Amino acid sequence: MGYGPKVRPCEIWAKGRTFMYSFSSTFRLIPIFGILAFMIVTYYGKQFFKVQLGDTVIAYNPIGKDSKHKASRFGADIVLSSLRDADFNGVEQCAYGEKEPALITGPGEYEVDGIFIKGFGTHTTYNKEEKINTVFGVMFEGINLAFLGSLASPEALTREVKEGLGEIDVLFVPIRDEETLGATTAYKLALALDAKIVIPMDYEGATGALEKFVKEGGDTAETLEKFTFKKKDLEGKEGDVVVLKVA
Repeated sequence: MGYGPKVRPCEIWAKGRTFMYSFSSTFRLIPIFGILAFMIVTYYGKQFFKVQLGDTVIAYNPIGKDSKHKASRFGADIVLSSLRDADFNGVEQCAYGEKEPALITGPGEYEVDGIFIKGFGTHTTYNKEEKINTVFGVMFEGINLAFLGSLASPEALTREVKEGLGEIDVLFVPIRDEETLGATTAYKLALALDAKIVIPMDYEGATGALEKFVKEGGDTAETLEKFTFKKKDLEGKEGDVVVLKVA
């Protein structure tokens, strides 16, 4: 089954392999939502997020139907999958209604409907297997989103990756401390990256991980059902922690 509108690569690389999938020959036009609409971030557990602005939806690391974790389903325009595992690559869960998502699964530079995406490959281990984890930077209507996926260590973010991510508005960071960053390391990295908002992920079942991360942030975290904001709401924010309840 093919997914989504045409993905236009600006530059694609990764040892000669292409990680971009496109099946239709047309782009859809979308209105400019940045001034009028709020960005809404919803968390579905593990590393699965829905980011919506107006009618446009991006899904990060959707949980697949073959995963042992609970999968959710909704329609998305773009699916970003940072690691090849059923816990993170359930694109079929995001093909719903009239939406057939464009799927991006690895390093490169891409443009989909005016949304600019950069992927940076890093080495990690998942379920005791060596994997390539893709760190994604997404510029979505002037808001810069950075998604670390299953980042193994701060050292995996080279100078090139940090420069490529740019000035981060919202950072999604793993805190599980099993093959990925732990709570203390994750928060220190978030500060080093100068992220305005930091959203922890992948902590379910990791006893004390979330509490420790919140404590690292000064026990000032805001706990929400969904994170709803505009660009101007981020002014003056410095490493503010937002904890999202699982939908």
